[in-house]
Amino acid sequence: MKKLFCLFALLLTAAAATAAAAGVEPAGLVPGTYAITVESSASMFRVVDCRLTADGASFTARMTMSGKGYGYLYPGTAEEAAAAATEAWIPRQETDGSVVFDFPVPALDVPVSCAAYSIKKDHWYDRTLIFRSEGISPEAFTGGLFVTAESLGLADGVYRAEAALSGGSGRAFVQSPAEITVEGGEATALVVMSSDKYDYMRIGETVYPPVGGEGPSAFRIPVPCFDRPFTVFADTTAMSVPHEIEYTLTFSSEGLR
Repeated sequence: MKKLFCLFALLLTAAAATAAAAGVEPAGLVPGTYAITVESSASMFRVVDCRLTADGASFTARMTMSGKGYGYLYPGTAEEAAAAATEAWIPRQETDGSVVFDFPVPALDVPVSCAAYSIKKDHWYDRTLIFRSEGISPEAFTGGLFVTAESLGLADGVYRAEAALSGGSGRAFVQSPAEITVEGGEATALVVMSSDKYDYMRIGETVYPPVGGEGPSAFRIPVPCFDRPFTVFADTTAMSVPHEIEYTLTFSSEGLR
């Protein structure tokens, strides 16, 4: 397992240069506070909750840790942290019994170096973090970050696009290619699930009932963007008590026809 985490860290570092162009910078997000997820290269450094504050010029992530073993963080490498003045270290805060750090984030969706000081080991450790924009509402992003029907210049009509579903138990999937209807620059998709056990789909607070007759559950939903996953919830009746399952859907603009 340790080797896997080391490999993960190396892959993140190697991808940093090519991924930078795809990152979301502070100017790309409407000022506000957003719930996001954080990926870490180390199992011992786990963020259980993260609130990202955007002010148009910078990002600050308030990270709630899974444990209490770290005393300081530093936005750089362990070597840089050990050589830096103590005033540059980010101290821990304790809120409701949990350890919290306020960490500066240069961009979302790209690898970020973070040094973490272990109280028990009296040692700085290198960590690589990715602050994910997935799950933030598309309306929160400023123009130019999303590929949409309008930005693609799609004329009104019916198209086909490759579709992918992820999340849940991993067993569910959607029919691909999916039917995409464009009208007045707005796109909707006919999402056909792999089971007939879904009775509605939800995006945000809007609920979409099933369409069609017998066969797999199908829903007509808006497509806020292409080439980027967005979150949907589907209510399943396959178990004793109906419950919502969180998924992400991605529609590809490549080969759209």
